[in-house]
Amino acid sequence: MQTHLPAELLKTSIGQEADSILRSCVHCGFCIATCPTYQLLGDELDGPRGRIYQIKLALEGAPITENTQLHLDRCLTCMNCETTCPSGVQYHRLLDIGREYVDAKVQRPWPQQLLRWSLRKVLPYPRRLSPLVKLGRTLKPFLPNALSKKIPARQSLKPVVNRIQNRKMLLLSGCAQAVMTPATNNATKAVMAKIGIELIEVKEAGCCGALSQHLGASKEALNFFKHNIDAWWPSVEAGAEAIIVTASGCGIMVKDYGTYLANDPAYASKAKKISALCKDLSEVLTIDDMKKLPGGENQSIVFHSPCTLQHGQKLAGVVESLLLAAGFQLQQVTDSHLCCGSAGTYSILQSRLSEQLKQRKLTNLLTSQPEIIVTANVGCQLHLQSGTEKRVKHWIELFDS
Repeated sequence: MQTHLPAELLKTSIGQEADSILRSCVHCGFCIATCPTYQLLGDELDGPRGRIYQIKLALEGAPITENTQLHLDRCLTCMNCETTCPSGVQYHRLLDIGREYVDAKVQRPWPQQLLRWSLRKVLPYPRRLSPLVKLGRTLKPFLPNALSKKIPARQSLKPVVNRIQNRKMLLLSGCAQAVMTPATNNATKAVMAKIGIELIEVKEAGCCGALSQHLGASKEALNFFKHNIDAWWPSVEAGAEAIIVTASGCGIMVKDYGTYLANDPAYASKAKKISALCKDLSEVLTIDDMKKLPGGENQSIVFHSPCTLQHGQKLAGVVESLLLAAGFQLQQVTDSHLCCGSAGTYSILQSRLSEQLKQRKLTNLLTSQPEIIVTANVGCQLHLQSGTEKRVKHWIELFDS
């Protein structure tokens, strides 16, 4: 694709990166076939190719409108298009750049500004989020059904026997996950202890920064990145083998620290190391490990593979192979590559589209009448659970017995 970005913009690292990504796109349109929002809306501007062209025009100096902002907002950042793209276009990076550039030119209505600010100032902080979740659970019987379903039930946690092991890894506590689905990390620690790995949660580590990054607050996101690197670094220097992240949405963010901080002289080297150490849980557990754990005894389950796992981290089929090795009957899912509509804060900011995607996903997941739905990301778990009575949980909880 030919580009004509202003010379001043091309002098910046952001401008150079955007220009390089734009030029890598050949406008073939393969991405459209797998784009969830294009499938729903049938509008070229609500597909990756159309959004790329809108970002190109904006960066080149064309008029930017609220309509431009809306089409970029509607993107799920599911990265399905990147899996499909034959040219390797780094669409998610271009979208981050485009959203922030457009937001600087188009002021949002104050209700939108307040909502987005509130999400950034509450969700990443467990101490702020926890009281609100507790209040929601108390008021749940009196709330409208649509809102009540979005409030997760309190999870009971089984005691974990702490054992000193020779192998040590770090475990990201998470922010929303720590409050809403604490059973995930609790089960992870129990399972890893059984196979001889001690997991260490560094209390100073916090939100991975994904929420701020995807809401256009890149400087705020960088602060989260640096804070976590500083918190983990002593343990890394002490020999921690890996940094385990059980939420795939957070995992892809930490794996990108090296990219986002590549031009920071104080953090570039450390960020690259942290990203290399970051592993999804499925990358650490092996087939042999699964055979040592309590098996599924032919229990029928269905796995929803989060976009951040299969498209972002390129780990399609990895969890599935572990579950099959453990003895579970894993049911097939139609259109398993498509997004469930959670996508971080998307289910709040684009609720109509999100709801449509959720219902389509649940229809496909429940066709085989599984006993349980399992997934690998807290956002997907909560989103899907709000639409079904069937139990939805993180796949590692299947082995916490």
